[in-house]
Amino acid sequence: MKDPRFPELTHNQVSKLKAYGSIEDYKNPTRVFALGDNLYDFFVILKGAVDINDPYNKTTIVTHGKYEFTGDSGMLSNRSAQFHADTLPNTSLLRIKPNKLKEAISKNSDISDVLLNAFLLRQQTVLSEMSGGLKLVGSGKSNATYKIRDFLEKNHIWHNFIDTDSDDEALELLKSFDLSENDLPILINSESKVCVRPSVDEVARYSGVLMDFEDKVFDVLVIGAGPAGLAASVYAASEGLEVVTIDSESPGGQAGKSSKIENYLGFPTGISGGELANRAYIQAQKFGCNISIPHRAKSLEYNKNYFTVCATNDKIIKSKSIIVATGAAYRRLPIDNISNYEGSGIYYSATGMDVSNCINQPVVIVGGGNSAGQAAMFLSNHAKMVYVMIRGNDLGAKMSDYLVQRLEASEKIQILRNTEITKLEGEHHLESIVISNKGKEQDMEVSNVFSFIGAKPNTQWMDGIVITDEKGFICTGQMLINKDLMKCDIYANREPQSLESSIPGIFAVGDVRHDSVKRVASAVGEGSVVVSMIHRYLSELK
Repeated sequence: MKDPRFPELTHNQVSKLKAYGSIEDYKNPTRVFALGDNLYDFFVILKGAVDINDPYNKTTIVTHGKYEFTGDSGMLSNRSAQFHADTLPNTSLLRIKPNKLKEAISKNSDISDVLLNAFLLRQQTVLSEMSGGLKLVGSGKSNATYKIRDFLEKNHIWHNFIDTDSDDEALELLKSFDLSENDLPILINSESKVCVRPSVDEVARYSGVLMDFEDKVFDVLVIGAGPAGLAASVYAASEGLEVVTIDSESPGGQAGKSSKIENYLGFPTGISGGELANRAYIQAQKFGCNISIPHRAKSLEYNKNYFTVCATNDKIIKSKSIIVATGAAYRRLPIDNISNYEGSGIYYSATGMDVSNCINQPVVIVGGGNSAGQAAMFLSNHAKMVYVMIRGNDLGAKMSDYLVQRLEASEKIQILRNTEITKLEGEHHLESIVISNKGKEQDMEVSNVFSFIGAKPNTQWMDGIVITDEKGFICTGQMLINKDLMKCDIYANREPQSLESSIPGIFAVGDVRHDSVKRVASAVGEGSVVVSMIHRYLSELK
């Protein structure tokens, strides 16, 4: 049976693809792309073969034969090549540039289905079964190391983490590069190039997640790549609009931090938030959307022809319309020294990366929403005991009934009602907490606390620009009254559309919007519906 990761294109599909590229002949063995190459090309083998070689492990992963093809999902997002590709003697290839490949995918659904399925399977194999990629060396108890690990994990960047607290190889590596623990964390690529104490922005730039795009006026700028923002990106790009999407962390938003979503339509056995977000991330780029991470919006200007957003990494983005999908962030626990333990005992998501710290250890989850419940179920498979801590008495007040029933039925999950954390203790890493139940305090030895409390909208950068409610959530549509609206020709002739803000052309979708339903399906719905409103607004500019 043919391996679905390495399918053969049909003769008809290859004939279609020839319109997007050029045929090249290689008499002698030639490297057509190398690990680390940016904007590397896509190849279909017409005659002969191409070896895909792993320089990390010095092995040949696969030899592509006639009508098979090179590449993976990174090609759609301008990420750098992860392997070498070497032709065998007397090989003929069809070479297609990345921008032409995207065009071919968007115009030919039969080709799109084959390529995207293979790309996703190849990515999954690399991330789950192969050792290699970027090498990150640091302490598992370090906040700086955790931030980089978290970014690499959530952005599906192939890497290998070496913990200096438990791995002898890490100490040998430090000595070989004449480095000390004061230089941690360090990042090493396949060519042994070392980056000492890299910032997340540097990691993003190196791996190709942070990308450059054209200096022009886009039709739509989507700020935030959670479910709402990704849905808007997919639908807007698929309808021919020129779209750019930015996010400050990774695709998925709060949903991306969920270990398993079981009540999303079409996934009866559930899907992790990270996997759902990654699929949408690739899907948006399939239609030509430009997605760059990490960019955080800092300021906004409007000159009546287009909006100008100033973002981090010195990026200026111009767009005729804006979709604000920045969502809401979990609030910090109201404890003075909490910043000392963020990334070293206090966490705001529960993913596979966190499991190793929780094996046979007690774990505390603070919060009573669905994300807290999903995290509890996920971690209960690994932890000694999971304590779900809520300030009130009713677990079902904010959590779906199916999750409440599972939590209460689990022997490894205990619900602590009317309880809150009042103190955090530990020298370099969280070692214990003090909890209070109706005023009665007690110590609790625990080194992993996952916080999923109260949503705070990410709208600080829009302060005073659009009308928000008292908590900072953006008001839209019928929530607005005439005196709130920007004085302009558009609002003189019509009222704001249901997802439109007090300024025409600025729309809000998902958790950042006042009175929105805090569910993935609702966010995706708003992200798709808003595109029709964008079309109407753009037509009014002409």
